[in-house]
Amino acid sequence: MKRTVAIMVVLTVLVCLADTGFPHCQIPCGIYDDRARVNLIKEDITTIEKSINEINALSAEQKKNYNQIVRWVMNKEEHADRIIDTVTDYFIAQRIKPAEMSEGKTYTEYAYKLSLLHKLIFYSMKSKQEANTAHTAELTEVLDKFSEVYLGKITE
Repeated sequence: MKRTVAIMVVLTVLVCLADTGFPHCQIPCGIYDDRARVNLIKEDITTIEKSINEINALSAEQKKNYNQIVRWVMNKEEHADRIIDTVTDYFIAQRIKPAEMSEGKTYTEYAYKLSLLHKLIFYSMKSKQEANTAHTAELTEVLDKFSEVYLGKITE
């Protein structure tokens, strides 16, 4: 009996401590595609905006359905976190190569890309804090600018 309990405790701890899988390791395997990552961020922005609209509509109702409001808030937060994860784990950690100030134009482009990625993180965080579609409008605008400078044209 004690052995069974010990095994259950160990398994529970392992499950609780297991890292949630991000679908990309930091090995340069070339499987993932930059344009696909940008399009996934675009989908996340659309989902955040829909969530915000639903939260605001449900909150305005006379008889509030708090279960649905909470579900939409959780959905909004999840998709904002996905943007933050994709920006940090994929673009900043793997795709944007560091440059030195002495590299002139290369450094200027590097700094501009980083500033756009930082804005994506910032407005994702703001969209978690508030139910305001102004933040999703900012996210869309910044993503389009990043896509243009990084991929060479605005995403379709």
